[in-house]
Amino acid sequence: MRLLRRSWAGLLYQRRHQHHRRFLVTTSGRSNGDREEQQHKWSSPGSRPEQMLYAAFWAGGLTLGFHWLTNRHHHVLLEEQKGPTEEEQEALARLWHVTLRKELPTYRADQVEPHNCPENRIWVTYGLGVYDVTDFAENHPGGDKILMAAGSAIDPFWAIYQQHNTLEVLELLEGFRIGNLEGELVTSVDDELGSPWSQEPQRHALLKPASKRPFNAEPPIGLLAEQFYTPNELFYVRNHLPVPVISPEDYELEIDGGGGGVGGKEQTLTLEGIKALPKHSVTAAIMCGGNRRSEMTKVKAVKGLSWGAGAVGNAKWSGARLCDVLKQQGVQPDEAKHVIFEGADLDPTSHPYGASIPLSKALDPRGDVILAYEMNDEPLSRDHGYPIRVIVPGTVGARNVKWLTRIVVADQESDSHWQQNDYKGFSPSTDWDTVDFGKSEAIQAMPVTSAICTPQPGSRVKVDDDEGHITVRGYAWSGGGRKIVRVDLTNDEGLSWHVAELEQEDIPDGRHYGWSLWTARLPISEAQRKAGDVEIWAKAVDSAYNVQPEKFEHIWNLRGVLANAYHKVKVKIV
Repeated sequence: MRLLRRSWAGLLYQRRHQHHRRFLVTTSGRSNGDREEQQHKWSSPGSRPEQMLYAAFWAGGLTLGFHWLTNRHHHVLLEEQKGPTEEEQEALARLWHVTLRKELPTYRADQVEPHNCPENRIWVTYGLGVYDVTDFAENHPGGDKILMAAGSAIDPFWAIYQQHNTLEVLELLEGFRIGNLEGELVTSVDDELGSPWSQEPQRHALLKPASKRPFNAEPPIGLLAEQFYTPNELFYVRNHLPVPVISPEDYELEIDGGGGGVGGKEQTLTLEGIKALPKHSVTAAIMCGGNRRSEMTKVKAVKGLSWGAGAVGNAKWSGARLCDVLKQQGVQPDEAKHVIFEGADLDPTSHPYGASIPLSKALDPRGDVILAYEMNDEPLSRDHGYPIRVIVPGTVGARNVKWLTRIVVADQESDSHWQQNDYKGFSPSTDWDTVDFGKSEAIQAMPVTSAICTPQPGSRVKVDDDEGHITVRGYAWSGGGRKIVRVDLTNDEGLSWHVAELEQEDIPDGRHYGWSLWTARLPISEAQRKAGDVEIWAKAVDSAYNVQPEKFEHIWNLRGVLANAYHKVKVKIV
């Protein structure tokens, strides 16, 4: 552009001062005496050289100008194409519900209120928005939670269920928006609910959160195989609601034996009363039903927290045996009965977290179900259920109810959302349009699984120069008390397999509730050294000779639970 301006100025100058000669060019040369001489050439006004010079200036100026403008425009386009980051998009999405949409009608709260059932359409409000969520509530899990807010504000519920407050859900919700709410915004949920998150316990800095409200986190996978008993502060945390504050002096456990056919009666136990009962200890691994979900997500998206392979821990649990407590209540065996557990953690409608197990498991002395008040010989921490947590060895973590306040022997399973509409497995072909949670059994015993803890994906692994091996460590576990009998590893896609050495308790099969740690040394070929990387596969075999499936494609399900395919880790060889 500067050259373009100069050439334009030169043309103007020529027209105004045509009687002057112009300096054209300076050349340098050397005479025979090597003395540099300068020779100056001058043009006459309107001369042929001058016209060619100006033509060159014009052509060059226009070319540079066009190049500058198009590059600048291209740069702007690139900036536009980059678009906002996902964090920026989510920040904007969080403002949608407080933004008035002028193209939509405005409704009063009393106009929204009658829309509280599918027959009248289900409307809810969130901030300034009014939303018709009928279709969503009828076809998706969690619809029962939406119905709690039907005809009113969901703001208080979202204060509790903040793991669903994501960009994906916000976009989905805004798609259901039908209008604006007349009046001011709903009162701050912190003011309205007395800030349910204000008394959350402190957590170890090494725990990696999958969500912060409620708090869910796992330890670094590299630490898991270092100790047979997982340190309490590094044990994974799975909370569905805010952590309750319970005074040991005020704690009570209500037990309803069901009466009638099983001869049970009602009783209330204090913490001291439970501790006065015979103390029993059991080593048991607790695993979240969504452990390793992040691997299944690579096949196809699922709904749920993105857990790695660290949503599991192994501990020594101590407390009173549930079978002893129930027998004192006069409860008799009945294969058709269930035992319902309820915790002190409440949702906004004061409904507790709940789950249930078969009565046969609860009454079986070999089932080792205990009312635990100690974890690795220490009092339970608040995140792990203080003062009492029911430990149901061999079952999915969701049945090990924390902050236990009520036990009921009943004819039916718990009607809790987490028993009826979550923690269930489905066919890979089942999607959210065809799913029927009522036709699937609730997860109890977990399937056989294993994971590689070290080396970690992408790490640089040094080969033992003497023997040409690398060392691999991990954990393995199977639900239902089934013992791990073998862990197989391969680093050549199954052409050869190597059996790991196991570290486990010497306990009879059927009561082998703790995990097994394993170590293997894998040979690295010269070709693998030259290639520079290798993928390690691990699979476990339990006492019933159940084996992990090879691919997640074969076990994919829309909730991302029971994720127990081969664990595969790719590393670099140095």
